[in-house]
Amino acid sequence: MSINWSGVFPALTTKFTTDDQLDLPLFEKNLQTQLAAGVNGIVLGGTLGEASVLTTTEKEQLIKYAVEKSAGKVPVVLNIAEGSTKEALQQTENAKAWGAKGLMVLPPMRYKSDHRETIQWFKTIADATELPIMIYNNPVDYKNEVTIDMFAELVACKNIEAVKESTRDVTNVTRMKNRFGDRIKILCGVDTLAMEELCLGADGWVAGLVCAFPKETVTIYNLVKAGKIEEAAKIYRWFMPLLELDIHPKLVQYIKLAETRVGIGSENVRAPRLILDGKERADILKIIDDGIANRPV
Repeated sequence: MSINWSGVFPALTTKFTTDDQLDLPLFEKNLQTQLAAGVNGIVLGGTLGEASVLTTTEKEQLIKYAVEKSAGKVPVVLNIAEGSTKEALQQTENAKAWGAKGLMVLPPMRYKSDHRETIQWFKTIADATELPIMIYNNPVDYKNEVTIDMFAELVACKNIEAVKESTRDVTNVTRMKNRFGDRIKILCGVDTLAMEELCLGADGWVAGLVCAFPKETVTIYNLVKAGKIEEAAKIYRWFMPLLELDIHPKLVQYIKLAETRVGIGSENVRAPRLILDGKERADILKIIDDGIANRPV
């Protein structure tokens, strides 16, 4: 099996009720808005999905519900972010059983593995499944970098097919293309660098603010791929103050507030995160409301 790792893949937030239960109807409302906008896949259980505070039962509910409600229109991808190889393998097995079509896999959590350990981590997971894998390379937030030389060893695993490029170094797109051609598909994982990386040849965009603004995100992608750079840039310039909400430690709260303002989400988060208040909430709300007021047609 394989996934067409191109286009826009929203990293969806997990919706909660006021009493801290999964809000599946609200999740579906957002999901259907994404599908209507023309996204190409969805990623669940990532940073935006508050994966670190979800139980295995909740992950199962989310994956199965998303698979059911997306009805085969796009692949559902589960993020694997674990501290032990044993648990990562269990989540990999779960993903297949629950109906996920692919995996997004981070290096080991909490322990900074060296070159040999990182290679073994990814190879062990890849060898244990037929599911296609996108490596999540985010050394800024998670401290372990998957280097070009590591990828040179990992391409031996046929089901390692893509990378979520979040190093913040746009030249990595060119380095990857020079080294591997189209063997490893590249999806930008940083909203504020997305257009730049797409112009350099990135294949897709694992997006955050798409959760609140799916039409604009998909339109930028489509325009860039059609060579309509100036048209895309006009929307991208409007979008930038909002996209910058994606590169803050409180990106979950910020993006959930944006979802709430456009009517496809709620501010509810799971502790230890707290709903925004005071000046911080007012400041973020102004950025969001200014964006909505000047939203392009």
